[in-house]
Amino acid sequence: MERSAAGASYQRFPRVRIRELKDEYAKFELKDTDASMANALRRVMIAEVPTVAIDLVEIESNSSVLNDEFIAHRLGLIPLTSSAAMSMRFSRDCDACDGDGSCEYCSVEFHLAARATDSGQTLEVTSTKDLRSTDPKVCPVDQQREYQQALGNVDAYEPDAAGDHRGILIVKLRRGQELRLRAIARKGIGKDHAKWSPAATVTFMYEPDIRINQELMETLTLEEKQSWVESSPTKVFDIDPVTQQVTIVDPEAYTYDDEVIKKAEAMGKPGLVEINAKEDSFVFTVETTGAITAYELIMNAITVLRQKLDAVRLQDDDGDLGELGAHLIGG
Repeated sequence: MERSAAGASYQRFPRVRIRELKDEYAKFELKDTDASMANALRRVMIAEVPTVAIDLVEIESNSSVLNDEFIAHRLGLIPLTSSAAMSMRFSRDCDACDGDGSCEYCSVEFHLAARATDSGQTLEVTSTKDLRSTDPKVCPVDQQREYQQALGNVDAYEPDAAGDHRGILIVKLRRGQELRLRAIARKGIGKDHAKWSPAATVTFMYEPDIRINQELMETLTLEEKQSWVESSPTKVFDIDPVTQQVTIVDPEAYTYDDEVIKKAEAMGKPGLVEINAKEDSFVFTVETTGAITAYELIMNAITVLRQKLDAVRLQDDDGDLGELGAHLIGG
């Protein structure tokens, strides 16, 4: 990181290193930047990466125990495959339709028709078997997983502990009850409504720099070492069974609680361990709803962030920022 002589601007060259990457989970390092960039990336991933979600529901028939608004709300929260969302138009910006759903550029139409006929059994209406899309690229996430499993891609779908493959339950129907509806899915962002957020969890922490004073540590008995190691609420340290030395097993488990530092001071051994946060290095943990993959979430977030920064730069070039623009360029 370099700071200009004027003290008003920073030049950053962030680096990313992927530690773990799965369809719906990623862990990566963001280095050579500061907390403002890390938090901007986190907020964009949560609130500004677009996905597709049901936004309009037209109920044709509903004799279930749930009212129309309740069912519409449940449908909106079903995650839909959204790999094509970045290339879609927002319905408010689409000039090819009037927002009725019959538009290939900004919306996808869904249909649901279910009726219970068996008097002895409750009919479960689910996203997997009952919610049908007119566009195969946009469908319920669990429906897509079931399709991948049928193709033999067993790693793409892992059932829960109960082995449940049924999908998301929408409503239960008894004999004679019926639900028929038409739904329109549109592109949106989490800032407008949580149903459009692709992120289940996005967190980051400063990467800790932990250094043990081994000379001072050797003045402790084995019992004292064990007591000190156990003072940490998380398993950051352990004792090597062979050398009986205290080792760092998981530095990122440290929660900046200072318990081990307080314990060392209470034992009369201040300076036993030194723990500092690396202010230019962050560890991100990302979990998605399944609407897009974790890799797509990260890359789309970077794209959106670049677009926002480009918009600010264009405003500055046009002289629209006034005093703020002068301050940003060190004037």
